Amino acid sequence: MRTTVAGKKGGARDREGNLTFQWISGILLTIGGIFFLLPFFWMVLSSFKPESEIVQIPPTFWPATFTTYNFSYLFENMNFGVYLKNTLIIVLFSFGGLMLNALAGFGFAKYDFKGRNGLFVLVLATMMIPSQVTMIPVYLILNSLGLTNTMTGIVLPGLVGAFAIFLFRQFMSTIPTELLEATRLDGASEYRIFLQIALPISKPILAVQAILTFIAGWNSFLWPLIIANDESLYTLSVGLSLLKGQYAANFGLQMAGATFMVAPVIVLFTYFQKHIIENFTISGLK
Repeated sequence: MRTTVAGKKGGARDREGNLTFQWISGILLTIGGIFFLLPFFWMVLSSFKPESEIVQIPPTFWPATFTTYNFSYLFENMNFGVYLKNTLIIVLFSFGGLMLNALAGFGFAKYDFKGRNGLFVLVLATMMIPSQVTMIPVYLILNSLGLTNTMTGIVLPGLVGAFAIFLFRQFMSTIPTELLEATRLDGASEYRIFLQIALPISKPILAVQAILTFIAGWNSFLWPLIIANDESLYTLSVGLSLLKGQYAANFGLQMAGATFMVAPVIVLFTYFQKHIIENFTISGLK
């Protein structure tokens, strides 16, 4: 009897200790998160300040004079509208490439053809080659095809990637083969099986790849800078680099440009993060 009472008291103390630890951990993480987010909030709020307020001492955290002059100047005088259009075109075609990666992953996962394993190993081997090494050969190939200084030359090399194919192949390997065979017996074509069976089941990996694809396309910098000589083909990242060089002393414009680059990525990641967690939970229950 005494042992049972002592055990209950010990369990109560353990629960109280765990609860205290959780509260302390939560408070420390909250404080740490605020400190990490402070520079981001400072950047966003400073983009709405006039230049005179940004450089004044003591500094102000919240804008005393709210203005959108910095953003309007970027689009009216710095061709950021053209840079945005080019970036969105790259992102759009990158999402088209996402479907090609999914098709390749599905083929490697669910079709048994001659040389499948060797070809997949060859695809994985390309991941060991740094992208900087292949830039010159790819540039020479595109130059011979007359695709330099074109949007096609910017978009084409990034349509497919070994890492994306690998992720899709690993995830789609878990799809029951019996489910696909039953669909074939019902008369469904291979494309219908891919679009209506494989893709809906692969929502978690699609969400992950959508984030990675958007970030890669949105932040594209080095390859557009190499392949394009015309400023009308530059992306937002290249435009931000030009802004930093031409207006190094104008902090308001730099804050506005950086905010315009970072904000969509954070919004998209926050949105898709919720769907990733939900889809993984549903997959686990299945």
